[in-house]
Amino acid sequence: MWGEMIRRYWNINLEEMLEAGVHFGHGTRKWNPRMTPYISAKRKGIHITNLTRTACFLSEACDLVFDAASMRKQFLIVGTKNKAADSVAQAAIKARCHYVNKKWLCGILTNWSTTETRLQKFRDLTMEQKTKGFRRLPKGDATRLKRQLSHLQTYFGGIKYMTGLPDIVIILDQHEEYTALRECLALGIPTICLIDTNCDPDLADISIPANDDAIASIRLILNKLVFAICEGRSSYIQNL
Repeated sequence: MWGEMIRRYWNINLEEMLEAGVHFGHGTRKWNPRMTPYISAKRKGIHITNLTRTACFLSEACDLVFDAASMRKQFLIVGTKNKAADSVAQAAIKARCHYVNKKWLCGILTNWSTTETRLQKFRDLTMEQKTKGFRRLPKGDATRLKRQLSHLQTYFGGIKYMTGLPDIVIILDQHEEYTALRECLALGIPTICLIDTNCDPDLADISIPANDDAIASIRLILNKLVFAICEGRSSYIQNL
């Protein structure tokens, strides 16, 4: 995608993934047959993910984001589950990535011109608030604008400074974020997707089989990717 990737060591080990519950899938009645190659066993009515394959795909994803970050590519991380929202924001900020961690509003990417208008409005209102411009307005107008600013902060706060479509989108739950994934597919934006046993592994460019319900599992996968992004950004700076 950005030339030949060099395989690197990302300290991905099976014991760490076991402790985080990465291997636990959904119940055997709730699964996608296309996930068969990534399932190693069934235990007490639950599918168990093959962690060797998970480690392989996670390593491949880390290689990809490292190379992309070293070339100053832009990332968008999408994860809107309540229990993962804070982790998504913290990880994205650490790696200087854009993020959506509340609700994916339909058309954020595919209707980019409208999104740009909203983002500019968001920046304008933020500046007006900082310069205490609201105080000069009638109380009703000020209240309305503050409410509008709060709404924009909730849904666009993580992409406030995004000036164009991202180069890579990292999606932490295929089912929950299917609308975002579909927009990426329509636009040809490369995707890395965390997939549980009820997902379709053929939709994303790199699918990482893993538990998408346990916060420990989500954090482990996300932290590995973010570490690789940070390393890639450092590599760019060192080569200046």
